[in-house]
Amino acid sequence: MRVLMFSWEYPPRVIGGLARHVAELSMALQAENTQVDVITIDEEGTAAEAEIIHGVRVWRIRPYHLVPRDFISGILQYNLAMLEKTLALVRQGEDYDLIHAHDWLAAYAARAVKHALKKPLVATIHATEYGRNRGLHTEEQRYISDVEWWLTYEAWQVICCSHYMRAELQRIFHLPEDKIAVIPNGVDPQQLLTAPLTAAERAQYAAADEKIVFFIGRLVQEKGVHILLEAVPHVLAAIPKTKFVIAGRGPAWDALHRQARKMGIEQHLYFTGYIDDATRNKLYKAAAAAVFPSLYEPFGIVALEAMAASVPVVVSATGGLADIVDHGVTGLKCYPDNALSLAEQLITILQKPRFAQQLAEQARQKVHKEFAWQEIAKQTRSIYLKVLTDYQQSDWQTAACTQPAK
Repeated sequence: MRVLMFSWEYPPRVIGGLARHVAELSMALQAENTQVDVITIDEEGTAAEAEIIHGVRVWRIRPYHLVPRDFISGILQYNLAMLEKTLALVRQGEDYDLIHAHDWLAAYAARAVKHALKKPLVATIHATEYGRNRGLHTEEQRYISDVEWWLTYEAWQVICCSHYMRAELQRIFHLPEDKIAVIPNGVDPQQLLTAPLTAAERAQYAAADEKIVFFIGRLVQEKGVHILLEAVPHVLAAIPKTKFVIAGRGPAWDALHRQARKMGIEQHLYFTGYIDDATRNKLYKAAAAAVFPSLYEPFGIVALEAMAASVPVVVSATGGLADIVDHGVTGLKCYPDNALSLAEQLITILQKPRFAQQLAEQARQKVHKEFAWQEIAKQTRSIYLKVLTDYQQSDWQTAACTQPAK
């Protein structure tokens, strides 16, 4: 079986969790006798337009040398470039059984290729514009939501990562239940193994006697970092020697720095900006707790990574995070958008290290059992096979091709 995947991001271009999801899934599918070609957007500094990574052929397209008028125009330009690359591959004799698009950012190219080649389309919806913004408040948001619906309409099967997301897709887009398959994200625990920070390295982030509370993710409103900052004084009142290390970048960067200055807690925070995977892994190992206070989270792959790294986690009881973490068993949950609740759970973790380590070990075992990429690849391949069976039994590809010309 040969699958053509479209993705807005793929390592080393990492904007959110989608990049790692596509990379890990595509590589795991190779072991399931499924050849995957990925068409994605080039990252500045990438040497080759095409390369083979653990059996996956990755084609990185370069955007036009035109300055887009706005965000939507830029996405359209990217999709046209993706479409051009696909047509070039087909002219060279490449053939695919199925198309798999990840999120609305690749919807235009995926839909065009579906109809041009008469091949079935599978779509993974990683998040919705409605969910990210807790409603649709601008014309741009409404447009993006319409494109998301359009992608789910065009798809033969829609994959989402949690039961929470299944309910959201049914509520927002009125999708029939049998069109949606729930397949969780995964993690490779081996990629999180690392040597600990040296004393000198740790000193860059916190004093030797300070406990580290670690957050990693995009700095956007829905990740709830502003709620974490509101919780900081309450945690410090109970455990004064605590340092909050916040890794990532995003549009909320300036607002969070202003909030920290206004609250007078800057000396207790360390904003790292973007960090690479090796640094992330070392900070996980150094952390007394990892915290993910999201307001909206379809899944929460960073929480899964922390669990795989044996770090005690505190998460908001929302979205996919609520599915991943069993309160008091594999981590602790707080009420969403509630700084006091978040502080209480962090204080419990920091004050009870033996209990915290028990949670971390049980979480690590759960990750190994339920969230291995190979199992997720098997579930994804089974969706592919079901779609191809239905496709081969349908008259869609022949009926569409045999209509007389007007």
